[in-house]
Amino acid sequence: MTTLSTPPAPAGMHADEWAARLELAACYRVFAHLGWTEMIYNHITLRLPDSVSGAEKQFLINPFGLHYSEVTASNLVKINLQGEVLDGSAHRVNPAGFVVHAAIHAGIDGAHCVMHTHTTAGVAVACLKDGLQQTNFYSAQLHGMVAYHDFEGITIHADEGPRVLQSIGAKPAVILRNHGLLAWGQTLPQTFAILWTLQRACEIQLATFSMGGPGAAIPVPEAVAEKCTRDALQFNPNHGAGRDVFDALVRQVNRLDSSYRQ
Repeated sequence: MTTLSTPPAPAGMHADEWAARLELAACYRVFAHLGWTEMIYNHITLRLPDSVSGAEKQFLINPFGLHYSEVTASNLVKINLQGEVLDGSAHRVNPAGFVVHAAIHAGIDGAHCVMHTHTTAGVAVACLKDGLQQTNFYSAQLHGMVAYHDFEGITIHADEGPRVLQSIGAKPAVILRNHGLLAWGQTLPQTFAILWTLQRACEIQLATFSMGGPGAAIPVPEAVAEKCTRDALQFNPNHGAGRDVFDALVRQVNRLDSSYRQ
């Protein structure tokens, strides 16, 4: 196990903000490690705690133009719900990421973290008319948790935000039709666990359908899927809500490159 001491917060920065920056920067490196990247595109955002932002909702986002492997704690950009840069960063913010993420952070009280990907398996399933099928171990753990939002084009128009929220409701695993995957949660590790399960379900479905199409897959009965979702530990706050698996991946990243801590 690799254990690194926590670098001190920069002068004038609240310790809680620095802790959030370190966790989010580590997550970007985990995504790079897993291959969940799309050149310089896509986003993971993390809302700052009230101890930092007060009554205003503020969140951290990746600097546009950098690969996930280049994101560090210090170069993450702090913005508000209007997309205004609050930390003096010279980096740009991608409007295509800000619009949807800001709407979710603003409109869902428990959405402290939002993750969005364009993985091959995720986009492939998002392009299927029937979306994710209840035919494998991982999709069975997402019973009643998956929402769908119809494709409206590149997400740069603020008027789409309310429709995204209406589509999501209270479901934390989201398939953006013809587009990709999205997850939100109360913490970054919990959000990661939800997205990882959704991603894995899509990968298995992609492999299964390649061997004979949806008609060849064995459906999981509703009662069994409901039981699987109840029994799944990775989302449950009483069982760490994804913290253990996320920390294990961060340790792998630390052994390879811990420069995200700068």
